[in-house]
Amino acid sequence: MESPKRTLNLFDTVMLVSGSMIGSGIFIVSADMSRSLGSPFWLLMAWILSGFITLLAALSYGELAGMMPEAGGQFVYLKRAFGRLTAFTYGWTVFTVIQTGVIAAVAVAFAKFTGVFFPIFNEKNSLFSIGSFSISYAQLLAIVSIYFLTWSNAQGIKNGKLVQRIFTSAKLIALFGLIILGIYFGINGNVFSENFSNPYNAFSTTFKEGVLSVHPLAGMALFSALGVAMIGSLFSSDAWNNVTFIAGEVKEPHKNIPLGLFIGTAIVTVIYILANLAYLMVLPVKGDPLSSDVLGQGLMFAQNDRVGTAALYVMFGDVSKYLMAALIMVSTFGCNNGLILAGSRLFQSMANDGLFFKRAAILNKALVPGKALYLQALWASVLCLSGSYGDLLDYATFASLVFYIITISGLFILRKKEPDTPRPYKAFGYPYIPALYVFLAGIICIDLLFVKTFNTGMGVLMILLGTLVYRLFKPLKHN
Repeated sequence: MESPKRTLNLFDTVMLVSGSMIGSGIFIVSADMSRSLGSPFWLLMAWILSGFITLLAALSYGELAGMMPEAGGQFVYLKRAFGRLTAFTYGWTVFTVIQTGVIAAVAVAFAKFTGVFFPIFNEKNSLFSIGSFSISYAQLLAIVSIYFLTWSNAQGIKNGKLVQRIFTSAKLIALFGLIILGIYFGINGNVFSENFSNPYNAFSTTFKEGVLSVHPLAGMALFSALGVAMIGSLFSSDAWNNVTFIAGEVKEPHKNIPLGLFIGTAIVTVIYILANLAYLMVLPVKGDPLSSDVLGQGLMFAQNDRVGTAALYVMFGDVSKYLMAALIMVSTFGCNNGLILAGSRLFQSMANDGLFFKRAAILNKALVPGKALYLQALWASVLCLSGSYGDLLDYATFASLVFYIITISGLFILRKKEPDTPRPYKAFGYPYIPALYVFLAGIICIDLLFVKTFNTGMGVLMILLGTLVYRLFKPLKHN
């Protein structure tokens, strides 16, 4: 059987990295982060730290990508450094929670914002229900969008590449436009100066049963709150590693993947920081949940946490909800195209190694892993119906961090195990940059284990469950 053709160039890798990273998070999560931190300085610091940590990881992954320019990416790196059990556990977690959970959440976000134009897709509009279980029109649309993109990618890499180029370019241009407009409008107002009149004063804010509670933050309490707030910014910065899954279809992967990782993550990091700066130019951080106007609600209590929509409202009034809905629809659609395109190649690589269902390794007439694509779509659709995608994002973010730490630790092991293996690109700042990532990501994981014990515990449980499931696939090892 023919092998997939290498048709993706450097531009495509950058589009895949940045397009997979930017979904709906940047337009929403700053509200919850503001409630956790209360301070414009610490809000920006959370985004800067998340971007810095992501860049550290991308720089470290470049060496592994150059050494092993094969389909499967991170799965291949883990297998080489730690063996089949660790690699399978990663692949299992990606399939059950990380990749499919994010695909489901992004698809539901796409459907929710489609509801702005077509009210039938309002998330509260139920299609049918049986007891406590119900299916909404929004969930149905989310599933349809997943299967449409799956079908499109099953027609060949050209389709996936074209969709990624168009939608990623469109949302990058739109985001830069939002940033420029936000800064322009902010210069002519006094919101920014008010936000930064006392920028370091941190406090957490909760609103339950009509009662608004404010708690000052300092010392370890502030440190802990920063770690929790960064779940939002780290989730919004995740999926940058997806380009490594599709290395088998990238031209000159030893060069284009490390470069694509760095350029893509750098672009998104800059955009995220500037977008939050634009929010702070037009919206006060502090807000009142009972206020009826956008400025009164502030960043903290933007309606339905839709910070991007609130910022646009200040600039354009009522039409803002349609402008932002259109932007998020473009953003989430392009994001899911990249996730669906890349994720299937990881499962194909696992199947080729006897660590996944055999049919997932089969290439269709278009030389893409069609069975893997539809299997991924099936499980993502189940997660759409589960209604638990909010918790899944906590599981996914924590599990991703754990495996990033393990993978980057593999750099040190492979330097000792395989000192003579060609390394077209060597990790920048080795050993300090990789070690710094492991340290910082480790601290965040420990913080989350203490503060969000149940959700992170579920992430640990999924990882541990993978070690048991491994025994079912172990006999399939190819000779």
